Amino acid sequence: MYANTALTSARLLVSAAAVTCTLLATDIRAADVTVAIQVSTQGLDLKKSADARTFYRRLHFAAWVACTRGNRVNLQPVDDLRGCVEGALGGAIRSAKTPLLTQAYLQNHTLQEAAKYGIEVPTQLAAK
Repeated sequence: MYANTALTSARLLVSAAAVTCTLLATDIRAADVTVAIQVSTQGLDLKKSADARTFYRRLHFAAWVACTRGNRVNLQPVDDLRGCVEGALGGAIRSAKTPLLTQAYLQNHTLQEAAKYGIEVPTQLAAK
């Protein structure tokens, strides 16, 4: 039982919690830069609704950081901040494939927005 929970947590941390955003760095030549921020699930049980909402907030903040300052020097801001944040957040939620995390996402987003980012909505959530 514990091994399964640890494996699930590790999979979520590695594959789903990296929030990425492509930023345009200005230089003599324009170059795409990918900012990846790992978001920890430490102390959270994503099978609990409150913990899934807490993780959602962590992902949203990490997306905002990645799309604004990216914790790097000399990155220029993106032209579409909201689009960048929503894309990064949507990608992280899609990768997680966790029903309660998807539910937390849907508390602030529509089914159309979820579909735009390829987030699979469980049937019981889509019916609500």
